[in-house]
Amino acid sequence: MTRPCAPPARQRGAALLTAMIIVTVVATLASGMVWQQWRALQVEAAERAQTQSEWVLQGALDWTRMILREDAREGGADHLGEPWAAPLAEARLSTFLAADRSMAEDAPDAFLSGRIVDAQSRYNLRNLVQQGKVSRSELQTLERLCGFLGLNGDVAPRLAEALRRATPGSATEAPSDAGTTTTTLPLMPASVEDLGWLGLDAATVRRLKPYVVLLPRETPVNLNTAPKEVIAAVLPGIDLATAERLVQSRLRDPLKSPADAKTVLGERALTDARRVSVNSNYFIVYGALRLDQVTVAQRSLLERNGRDVRTLSTQRLRDPAELESSLQQ
Repeated sequence: MTRPCAPPARQRGAALLTAMIIVTVVATLASGMVWQQWRALQVEAAERAQTQSEWVLQGALDWTRMILREDAREGGADHLGEPWAAPLAEARLSTFLAADRSMAEDAPDAFLSGRIVDAQSRYNLRNLVQQGKVSRSELQTLERLCGFLGLNGDVAPRLAEALRRATPGSATEAPSDAGTTTTTLPLMPASVEDLGWLGLDAATVRRLKPYVVLLPRETPVNLNTAPKEVIAAVLPGIDLATAERLVQSRLRDPLKSPADAKTVLGERALTDARRVSVNSNYFIVYGALRLDQVTVAQRSLLERNGRDVRTLSTQRLRDPAELESSLQQ
């Protein structure tokens, strides 16, 4: 009986190489499947953390509305010594659940921070356009403010004209190539960050941002909360040093009416009730929640009409550092 011939060495090498390739492919596919599964779990965890953060921030916003409603019930002027004006530094969420021990133990490792800012502590750019025209007195106010901030002299008139053209009913008519008349209507900015739509450069917008605001309607400036630059701009004949005296004085004794400002500023302070006040109806609420590796920050605009407090808009902050800067103001 003859013995079978052994396979040639070349065939054995080819079989071994094929086996190694198959093992490599299987290992690659397996590792890819593991990575895809790990990635899916990470994405799901991030989405869950973001959703939980949004729920908590919505609850915090409702809590803010309650604070402002309670402040309205007590009445009086709005000033920086009231509870709503105290910022909330980053605090562990479980500290707010200390009354319920079981809830505190089950609470996620999350950190909440936020602040309420009086929107009427800033100059309202909406005041610039009245009845379809740029108000001369309001333009002068913005020019003084830009001067205090070290901005170019053409910023105020350019911004005022752009806002006039963007205001519905104030469009500028221009001839088209066909000889007909067309209406050019720039898009009205939704917030101060959008002033770049009107031709302002990013550096100018950043400089203006802490001192101006865009509200749904014309509003006076609250002398109890406004910075010295805004006070000096809105009160003709007042310089920064005099405005700083009012800022220091209101820390000890908040103004009860706009007329009280004359006690500090003198009779030259023209406290027009349409332009200055000691009460506010609009507030900006900053809030951020840090949960695991996810940080969600948002900014909301609230309107208070008597004891009715409603949310006008909520915007996600792309840069959480904006919240940190607001806490330092």
